[in-house]
Amino acid sequence: MSDRTVFFISDGTGITAETFGNAILAQFDFKPRRVRLPFVDTPDKAHQAVRQINHTAELEGKKPLVFTTLVDRQAVNILQEGCKGMLMDMFGTFVQPLEQELSIKSHHRVGRFSDVSKSREYHDRIEAINYSLAHDDGQSNRDLTGADVILVGVSRSGKTPTSLYLAMQHGLKAANYPLIPEDFDRRQLPPALVPHKKKLFGLTIAPERLSEIRSERRPGSRYADLQNCRMEVSDAEAMMRRAGIRWLSTTTKSIEEIATTILQEVRPERLSY
Repeated sequence: MSDRTVFFISDGTGITAETFGNAILAQFDFKPRRVRLPFVDTPDKAHQAVRQINHTAELEGKKPLVFTTLVDRQAVNILQEGCKGMLMDMFGTFVQPLEQELSIKSHHRVGRFSDVSKSREYHDRIEAINYSLAHDDGQSNRDLTGADVILVGVSRSGKTPTSLYLAMQHGLKAANYPLIPEDFDRRQLPPALVPHKKKLFGLTIAPERLSEIRSERRPGSRYADLQNCRMEVSDAEAMMRRAGIRWLSTTTKSIEEIATTILQEVRPERLSY
């Protein structure tokens, strides 16, 4: 059980506070209870947050950790003056020194998504998500010329989550296509993919891990059998080598690491925020 609570407080969605806070907390070997308090955009809501933090402090007998990305100074002051937690004001820590160094006043904009729906990047991202959903698991061969990247690999090697991550986070139109036993028997890529070989990127995985993943879905099946997994992975890797397709193993990598590696290879300019 957790013996420490962490609050993520923002006048927006709280995603920035939570992402930043979790990156820091990952350096410590403990599992806190996490509480996100988004849209704290009035003094009344700031006071409510203070009461919740202080109640938690009394119950646990320890200071809660509080990560905030509040823009409004009144709300920040309410937390600073009344909260019994360990307060980490990320905007105050970073934005104010940058204002001084750059001699530029920051926008003090509430939330990174406040006006994003009007931007071209936002519409491109929505379009990329729709494209990736329509081209998941080889369900459509239409408009593969419009893809930024086409992921290939055996079933359950991580193609779908990686495609969606690339679309949602980086606005890439990412199709994905499974390599199946019929392809291995022919010793050739699926015909629909041959004209787009330069866009292909392969994902592979250790057979043992693949068997574990497939067993969760179809326990006791040939699909999940370790020997079958070894054969499929071996055949898929041989096919990718013959075709000259770039590929990597997803066995020990997170979706973020996989996506970043793919971006470095196919669209390095998309690594910029």
